[in-house]
Amino acid sequence: MTATTTITPPAPRVGPVRPRRLCMALVLLALAAFPGELGALTRGLMTDAFVQVSGFVAATLILFYGAERLFRFDIGTALQNARGWQVPLAALLGATPGCGGAVVVVAAYSSGHVGFGAVVATLTATMGDAAFLLIATRPDAALVVLPLSFAVGILSGWIVDALPGPGRQPARAGSCDLAPLIGRTRVKDLIFAGFALPGLVIGITQLTGADVAAIYGPVLPLVGLGGTAAGLFVWVTSRLQAMTNTADSPVTRMAEETAFISVWVIGAYLAYDYIVAFGGFDLEALFGSVAPLLPLMGVLVGLIPGCGPQVLVTTLYAGGLIPFAALIGNAISNDGDALFPAIALDPRAAVRATLYSTVPAVMLAYGFHWLAPGYMN
Repeated sequence: MTATTTITPPAPRVGPVRPRRLCMALVLLALAAFPGELGALTRGLMTDAFVQVSGFVAATLILFYGAERLFRFDIGTALQNARGWQVPLAALLGATPGCGGAVVVVAAYSSGHVGFGAVVATLTATMGDAAFLLIATRPDAALVVLPLSFAVGILSGWIVDALPGPGRQPARAGSCDLAPLIGRTRVKDLIFAGFALPGLVIGITQLTGADVAAIYGPVLPLVGLGGTAAGLFVWVTSRLQAMTNTADSPVTRMAEETAFISVWVIGAYLAYDYIVAFGGFDLEALFGSVAPLLPLMGVLVGLIPGCGPQVLVTTLYAGGLIPFAALIGNAISNDGDALFPAIALDPRAAVRATLYSTVPAVMLAYGFHWLAPGYMN
């Protein structure tokens, strides 16, 4: 009898279209193409989301991943050898805008390279993708939230490591492949980067207070809507959930992660402005009537895995609808997309870590609510 060998073909470099993502993208494009006020509002919001957030996200990610590739810096190995600096480094990675740094720490914990205090530190310090939106819309608040989250993350990690019990021990050694390798830089990555660069220039111009519509004219919607369409294409055809493989090129990683973040930002922008424009709700009066509960609501939303709900909270804060107390509570309690791999790799540790981060979140949220109610509003 002759044994037969089955040869598995290599995975395609460009993933198949995801039906759910395709449906959502088609809905967004249909809204943008709709005539009248709805279409005009949608196109304007998509343009704003791209130049106000996506361009800055792309620039931040390409700098971070480019430096990592240029200097051949392995974050996982550095954490393993850090010893006493493990918790502060984990908190620093968590405080870095986006979810990549926190995901690295979670992966290192699953492999037994860092302790549980490092996981608590990074999940407490991270604000996830919402940090990009806050930096772009309220940089003054970001200068307070991010350093404060970093400090609270360090303190929380040290306290957890000082507690007796199994939580101090790292997880069993193992392997963790968080994302498939994409391979070479694709044409769609370069196209997206081609829109992101002028989007960044327009965004910087807007930060100076200039009238970008008057300065750039028809170029503004061309960049904004073209970049949005390119990002949707990258997102729809992606095989990844949210994170990328460190072996991929910086341009590919930038395109994949920026496209993922941009979809959530667009969704938050549309949800907020649609309610204001067509819902007939006075959100300011509604939230004002439950003002004492808003800090707690921000903390509870932070317990929801993923960055989408957290982006919405930041959008509400940037729009002046919720106070700084609710924002800081959400920033401390939310774990962003890093909670997904944490749940997959070690569910019990993930639940413990996110519950531990809730304690300082409630304390800070109501501390600002009672002691400095008008701060950063």
